[in-house]
Amino acid sequence: MDIVWSALLLGLQYAMLALGVYITFRVLNIPDLTVDGSFTLGAAVSAVLSVSGHPFLGLLAALVCGALAGGVTGFLQTKAGIHPILAGILTMSGLYTVNITIMGAPNVSLIGKPRFYDFMDALLPNAGRDVPEILTVAVLCVAVTALLILFFRTVFGLCIRATGNNEDMVRASSINTNATKITALCMANALVGLSGALIAQTGGYADVNGGSGMIVVGLASVIIGEVIFGKRSLTLGLISAVVGSVVYRLIIALALESNVFSANALKLISAVIVGITLAVPAMRAAVSRYRARKGAKRRA
Repeated sequence: MDIVWSALLLGLQYAMLALGVYITFRVLNIPDLTVDGSFTLGAAVSAVLSVSGHPFLGLLAALVCGALAGGVTGFLQTKAGIHPILAGILTMSGLYTVNITIMGAPNVSLIGKPRFYDFMDALLPNAGRDVPEILTVAVLCVAVTALLILFFRTVFGLCIRATGNNEDMVRASSINTNATKITALCMANALVGLSGALIAQTGGYADVNGGSGMIVVGLASVIIGEVIFGKRSLTLGLISAVVGSVVYRLIIALALESNVFSANALKLISAVIVGITLAVPAMRAAVSRYRARKGAKRRA
C-alpha cells in the first residue's frame, strides 16, 4: 500500500505535466521540448518563494513563469520562423541559466520551510502518511482538468484545436494561428511549471537538473492513458492523461520495488515504457493484418 500511495501522489503531481504535454503533443500537434526547462523553472520559482515564506505565491508564480517560457517558444516558432523542435531546445537551453540564477545555487532545500499543503496537514493531523498531500493535489488536479475541458469547448479553445488539426484551413478562415499557437504553448508550459512547483514543495527541494527527461515522462503518461482509454474525444483525452500519469508512476514504482532494476535505471525504464506504448498501435495493426490473412486463407 505504501507503494500505491506514493505512486498516486507522484502521479497526480506529474498529471499537470501530462496535461501540458497533451495540449502540445495531441491538441496543437507540435513537439515541444521546452518542457524540461519550464518544469525546472516552476520548481525553482516555487522553492525560492517557499523559502521566503510564500508557498501559495510560489505555485502562482510557477504558473506565470511557465507561461512566459511557453510564450518565448511560441514567439520563436511564429515570429522568428524557427522549427518547433529547435525553438523548444533553444528555450530549454536558455532556461538552464535562468533557473540557476533564480535559485542562486544548483539546488534549494525546503526542509523546515512552509509548503502549500501544510493547511491540509493541520486539518487532518491523524489522516496518515501522504493522505493530506494526496487530497490537496487531487482537488487541484480535478479543478485544472475541469477548467481545461471547459476552455476547449469555448470558441477560442475550438480555434486552438482546429489549428492543430488543419492550420491552413484555420488561417484561411481569418483566424490568427500565431495567437492560438502561442496561447496553447503558454497554457501547456504553465501547467508544466505548476507540476514542477508541486514536486519541489512535496519533495522538499528543487534542483537545476530536476527537469531532465520530463518530456519522456509526459509522453509516457499521455500514451499510456490513450492505450487504456483510446482516442475518442478531447475530454476523455485529458482525463486519460491524468490516469496515465498515475499508472505510469505505479509501473515505475513496481519495477524499482522488484529489485530487478536499480534506481539508476529509472530513465532507461521510462524510455522502454514509452517505446513499448508507442509501438502498441503498430503491433495491433500487425495482429489485425495477420488475422485477416489467416482468415482469407481459411476461406480460400
